[in-house]
Amino acid sequence: MHYLKNQNDFIYDFGFKKGSQQVGKMFGVLVVQNTNTNEIGFLAAFSGKLADSNQHDYFVPPVFDLLDENNFFKAEEAKINALHNDYEVFLNSDEYKLTLAKLKEVEDKAKSDLKSHKQLEKEAKKQRDLKRKLAENTIEKSNFETLLKELAEESKSLSILYKKKRKYWNYQIEAAQKEVDYSLAKQSDFKEQLQQKSSSLQQRIFKNYRFLNAKGEVKDALTIFNPHQPPAGTGECAAPKLLQYAYLHNLKPIAMAEFWYGKSLKSQIRKHGEFYPACRSKCEPLLAHMLQGLEVEENPIEASLLGRKKIQLIFEDEYLAVILKPHELLSVPGKRTKFSVLTQLQELYPNASGPLLVHRLDMSTSGIMLMAKSDAIHKQLQAQFIQRKVKKTYQALLEGELQENEGEIQLPLRVDLDNRPHQMVCNKHGKPAHTKWKKIRVKAGKTLVEFYPITGRTHQLRVHAAHPLGLNCPILGDDLYGSPANRLYLHAYTLGFTHPVTNEKLVFKEPVDFVN
Repeated sequence: MHYLKNQNDFIYDFGFKKGSQQVGKMFGVLVVQNTNTNEIGFLAAFSGKLADSNQHDYFVPPVFDLLDENNFFKAEEAKINALHNDYEVFLNSDEYKLTLAKLKEVEDKAKSDLKSHKQLEKEAKKQRDLKRKLAENTIEKSNFETLLKELAEESKSLSILYKKKRKYWNYQIEAAQKEVDYSLAKQSDFKEQLQQKSSSLQQRIFKNYRFLNAKGEVKDALTIFNPHQPPAGTGECAAPKLLQYAYLHNLKPIAMAEFWYGKSLKSQIRKHGEFYPACRSKCEPLLAHMLQGLEVEENPIEASLLGRKKIQLIFEDEYLAVILKPHELLSVPGKRTKFSVLTQLQELYPNASGPLLVHRLDMSTSGIMLMAKSDAIHKQLQAQFIQRKVKKTYQALLEGELQENEGEIQLPLRVDLDNRPHQMVCNKHGKPAHTKWKKIRVKAGKTLVEFYPITGRTHQLRVHAAHPLGLNCPILGDDLYGSPANRLYLHAYTLGFTHPVTNEKLVFKEPVDFVN
């Protein structure tokens, strides 16, 4: 961090300058030991590119340098760009635009002509009906019958003319559509070529990303991620760069950390100077290979789950139960750990039917939860949640002092596909997320607040607290959006609902253990 603050090796402001469009970057540091001299030192790396370059003297090089003029990437990229330019030229060509315009013109003319003809038939029918009515009692029978034949012939002629017109316009539309179809086929061919060339290049790139581990084993990205396709950018993060360089130079990895330096992205929550774990989608599979052969610390999340914390019963009758969940306990079984609130409920109520749990709390969140002893009761209680009739209050201790006393936050959320289970703010694809809040007190640089969630999105309160457009104060102990502590200081404090059988209004309140 000291180097980044004082360096003159490259020009990049990390978004610190007023009006800057640049944003921060993730950096990594790996403490290593020289296996020959036992000397301790460190390596540094950045994720992605830095100042439009993959190579900087202070940092380790990439595992595979896409920007190297001597490798295949630049040449293949130029071919794809040329094809894409040809595609853009085609889309903007007069030939393509005229075929689309001609089809629309013919369709519009056909619609207008046929509509006018129908109106003509409608008016003609009115006139025939009027003639028939006037002649019915004023002319001789033989003349009247002749008139009826004439009127029928007129109607028939108009109907035949309409069919001819429709046939004519169908032919014209079909001819114009053939020209459009030819253009669309050409467009589809461009797209197919682009997709094939891009996919082929991506496969070739991933074959050149070859990763070592401490055993000296080498696997490329395609093999590591098999049977899935590696996400774009795989291998460009700081962690794999650091380990790769260490293995190539006989340096033993001792400890590693990654931190964010600079302005946060608008969608994600990144605090300047804060430490973050490696990303899940790109780095987790790579590190599962690269860390083999090293002694590594126990996964702290799995270690905490092994504590097998017990739920506490607050209330129950023959229909439902209200429980208190401790922090660091899963609501439902996870991939690695089955012990959870649900498995404990299944042991307590082996004869209960249905899903049991009516709602969930994050693993790190403590507080009140509701369960149903039958499928029918579960559906009725869940309906209250869906209709937002259940009243919930959370208490949280925030890092920082809030100036305002209360307010509302509406930031749409969706999962970060590259880094599950993180959530991100996304106005385009995010689901509405609405939180009301109230300040309780400020003490020693921290603020105790009450949250009243209107919606119930994953990590809603955590993101709304930490995001710059929210409260800009992470919940204390939030290791996803803030800084780690001995626990996440978020507690489901009250829960109010209507009993589905007795119709009684029930409100449960459990004090938190971190507010004093």
